[in-house]
Amino acid sequence: MISEDQIVRIEKAKYLGGHNLKLFFNDGTEQTIDFGPFLSSSLNPLIRKYLGQEEFMKYEIDEGDLEWNDYDLCFPVADLYENNIRP
Repeated sequence: MISEDQIVRIEKAKYLGGHNLKLFFNDGTEQTIDFGPFLSSSLNPLIRKYLGQEEFMKYEIDEGDLEWNDYDLCFPVADLYENNIRP
């Protein structure tokens, strides 16, 4: 059985400029992620809207997940943990 402290969660995020966020995980791991390449390579206008700084800045941490606009845009925590987001 997996205990609560074994589940990797995002505790906080810090905006670094552009489309870069530094994520802090509950196990002490930190990742700096550039979301720009992912956003700019998407053909979906619902994703590309987050290239706009105002929309990108609306990120939130919700129960350990990084999300935008009530899960309009989100990524698997495991991918963020490994800094492995792909278009």
